[in-house]
Amino acid sequence: MLSFVGLGLYDEKSITVRGVEVIRGADFVFLENYTSKLGGAGIEKLEKYYGKDIEILQREDVEVNPDKVLEAAKEREVVILVAGDSMSATTHVDLRLRANALGIETKIIHGTSSITAACGLTGLQNYRFGKSTTIPFEPEDKLPDSIYQTIRENRERGLHTLVYLDIKVEQDRYMKGNEAAEKLMEIGEDCMGIVIARAGSQKPHVVTGRLKELVKMDFGEPLHLMIIPGDLHHIEMEALESFTEMHL
Repeated sequence: MLSFVGLGLYDEKSITVRGVEVIRGADFVFLENYTSKLGGAGIEKLEKYYGKDIEILQREDVEVNPDKVLEAAKEREVVILVAGDSMSATTHVDLRLRANALGIETKIIHGTSSITAACGLTGLQNYRFGKSTTIPFEPEDKLPDSIYQTIRENRERGLHTLVYLDIKVEQDRYMKGNEAAEKLMEIGEDCMGIVIARAGSQKPHVVTGRLKELVKMDFGEPLHLMIIPGDLHHIEMEALESFTEMHL
């Protein structure tokens, strides 16, 4: 059995009860450590809370050569831990397909994700989001045109854009909301943006403002996420005014 367990958004307690049960019943536990991280818990906290030794997997261990994981899962109970929801990244779908091709049973234990957290913390309605995009660290000067195009096309349709911010776990480097705002200035400095910091923690920080204001701000510790809103329903606007820090 190969189980994919979502850890939730912030720390060792963000996981579901079912997720904890599956981990504690496993023979081997691996942590995928390159697509995201938990801002409030390192591997030591996870091992102590779940009562299991955890081996870290890098990109090549999942995408290129997952033989260690698959061989173990042929005979034993194996768990892969993923920050957020366990199937948010297509690399994990690929690994599940590989396991299936070998006759290995798979199971998914979902966790809270940045997608649902973004809607919950801002009050924006899920069905009013269009295609999402990601802002990379490189190139430093100008983003690929496809990113601007995605946002513009969503806005033309009145839809919100969920913008993921680049992370490089191996370098301990995480893009901040003000850096993302700077890179998006080409779509208009007066364009509205929403920065979400530390979703899933006890004190998330959510700020709504023009890009020209967001670039000046410090949103604190990672992880950060951004939304570029489209047309706002009056209830969505009321939610932003009520539940986020406004700089308009």
